[in-house]
Amino acid sequence: MEQGTLFESPLSQPLAARLRPQTLDEYCGQKHLLGENKVLRRLIESDNVSSMIFWGPPGVGKTTLARIIAGCTKANFIDFSAVTSGIKEIKAVMEQAEKNRRFGEKTILFVDEIHRFNKAQQDAFLPFVEKGSIILIGATTENPSFEVNGALLSRCKVFVLQELKTEELCGLLNHALKDSRGFGGQTVEISDELIESIANFANGDARSALSTLEMAVLNGDFDGTKTVVTSETLEQCISKRTLLYDKNGEEHYNIISALHKSMRNSDPDAAVYWLARMLEAGEDPLYVARRVTRFASEDIGLADPRALEIAVAAFQACHLIGMPECTVHLTEAVVYMSLAPKSNALYTAYGAAKKDAVTMLAEPVPLVIRNAPTKLMKELEYGKGYQYAHDASDKLTDMQCMPDSLVGREYYRPTEEGVEARFKARLQDIKDWKEKARKKK
Repeated sequence: MEQGTLFESPLSQPLAARLRPQTLDEYCGQKHLLGENKVLRRLIESDNVSSMIFWGPPGVGKTTLARIIAGCTKANFIDFSAVTSGIKEIKAVMEQAEKNRRFGEKTILFVDEIHRFNKAQQDAFLPFVEKGSIILIGATTENPSFEVNGALLSRCKVFVLQELKTEELCGLLNHALKDSRGFGGQTVEISDELIESIANFANGDARSALSTLEMAVLNGDFDGTKTVVTSETLEQCISKRTLLYDKNGEEHYNIISALHKSMRNSDPDAAVYWLARMLEAGEDPLYVARRVTRFASEDIGLADPRALEIAVAAFQACHLIGMPECTVHLTEAVVYMSLAPKSNALYTAYGAAKKDAVTMLAEPVPLVIRNAPTKLMKELEYGKGYQYAHDASDKLTDMQCMPDSLVGREYYRPTEEGVEARFKARLQDIKDWKEKARKKK
C-alpha cells in the first residue's frame, strides 16, 4: 500500500487529478455507453464486466472509467502500465491471478496504453484471458484493429469513447469552479465566453480543458478578494492548440484520406483545410506531395495531363525549400487537383490489366514483337513480320501486340472529361483504322 508524506496536500495535485470522478454519476460524457440503461453502465453496476478495450482520444476518461470499475467491483483490481512493465512483471501478475481463480476470486487487470505492448507481451495475456484467470481491461488511443493482436482482440469487447462535446466541457469547467476540490474555496470571476473558449480549445480533451482553466486562474488578476480571468490572461495561456494527429497512427490515415477524397469531390476549401491540419501537426510535406502526385494520375489522368506536372513541381519545391515556405506550393497543387476534371480511367486500366497479368502469367509474347539479337532467334522466327510504325504513311499498323488469348481485351476506357475527350476520339480513330486494315486482308 502506498503511503503519503507529511508534506503532501491534495491541492498540490493538478486540477484534473483532484477532480477525477469517483462514481458513474460524476463521470462526464460518453452517454452512449453510460447513460441510463446503456450496456456498459449495466455491466459496471451489476459487477459483471468482461474483457474489454476502451478506445478513444486523449483526455476522454478511459483511465478514469477503469478506476470507477475498480471502485464498483468485488474482484481484485490490478492497475498495470504498458510503459513500465515487461514480460517478467506480466508473468508474476498472471501467476497471482491464477491462484486467485483457484480460490474463486476474480481478477480485473487494467492495462493503460495497451498499444505500447509488443506482440510477445500481448500474447502473454491470451491464455489467462481464455481460461478466465483475468478480466482484461485495456485503454488505447490507437485503433485496436492495428495495435492489438487479433486473437486477443477477438476476446475483448471494444468500447469507443468519443471526444467530449463543448457543452459537456463547459459543464465540467463550471463544476471545477464550484467544487471544493477545485476552486470552490475561492472567488473566481470568468465569463461564460471565456469558459466556452477554453472548452473549444481543448478539442474534446477534459484533461486539457482543466489544465488550461487551472493555468488561467493561477495567472489571473487577484485583488485580495477575488481572482479575475480576462481574455488577455487566457490568450497568454493558450499559445497554440495541440492538433490531434499521430503521424504513425490511425488519424494519419484518416486525414490523408480526407484530403484525397476532398480533392476527388472537387472541394478545394475542404482540401486546403485537411492539408493545413496535416502540415501544422508536423507532417512531412514530401509525404503529402507524394500523395498528391499519386492523385494526379489516379483521379485526373489524361483528363488534364498538366495535373501531374503541377504535382511533380510541388514535390520538387517541397524538397528544395521545405517548411514553412512550401505550404503555398502544396496549396497550389491541392487546389489545382480539386478543380481539375476527373477521370480514373488510368487507374481502372491498370487494375484490369493487373488482374489478367497475375492470372495469365504464362501467356507468350507474340513472335512478331520479340527481339531477335541472335541467329538462333531469327531462325525461330523471332520478330518475323514486324511492322515498323514510322515507315507507314499513317504511322499505324494492324500488327497484333496482345497474346492470342487476350486479343480484343480493352483496359483503357477514356472518359469524356476535360482533355481526355480528345484522347477518346483519337483512340476510336486508331481502332477504326485497324479494323478497316484487318478487313482488307
